[in-house]
Amino acid sequence: MSIRKILKFPDYRLRLKSKPIKIINYKIIKIIRDMFDTMHANNGIGLAAPQINILKKIIVISSLEPNQSELILINPIILKKNKKYIRTEEGCLSIPKKTAVINRSSYIKIKAIDHLGQLFILEARSLLSICIQHEMDHLIGKLFIDYIN
Repeated sequence: MSIRKILKFPDYRLRLKSKPIKIINYKIIKIIRDMFDTMHANNGIGLAAPQINILKKIIVISSLEPNQSELILINPIILKKNKKYIRTEEGCLSIPKKTAVINRSSYIKIKAIDHLGQLFILEARSLLSICIQHEMDHLIGKLFIDYIN
C-alpha cells in the first residue's frame, strides 16, 4: 500500500475517459488499497482512479455516516436518479482550495461491482449521492467546475 500522486487541474489527463475493469486481480486490489491510502492521507471523502492517473472505472468512498462502511465501486452505472436536486458546496482533491455550489440529484440508484467481483445495487441519498455523482464524473473526464456558469 502506498500514497499515490493526485493529478491537479489543469492536467489534461483528468479529462480522459476511463475503461471498465474486466478482471479483478491482485493488481486491481493493490490499486484500490492505494486509492484508500491516498484519499485518507489527503483528507478526502472520495477518490476516482483517474485522479491518480489510472484510467480504470474504480471509485473509493469513505464512510460518511456512523455504521456505514467504506465503499468500493467498480464499473459503476447510474440506473436511476431523481429530478429533485441538492445544492451543495463541492471541492475536489484534484482542484485544491477551490469550491463551488453545484446542483446534484438528491437520490441515485446505481449498480457496481465490489472488490470480490460481486455485482450489487446501491441506493444513495444526500451526501453519499453527491459524492458518488462527483466521483463518477471523473470516470468520464468531467470536473465539478464544468457545472459552473
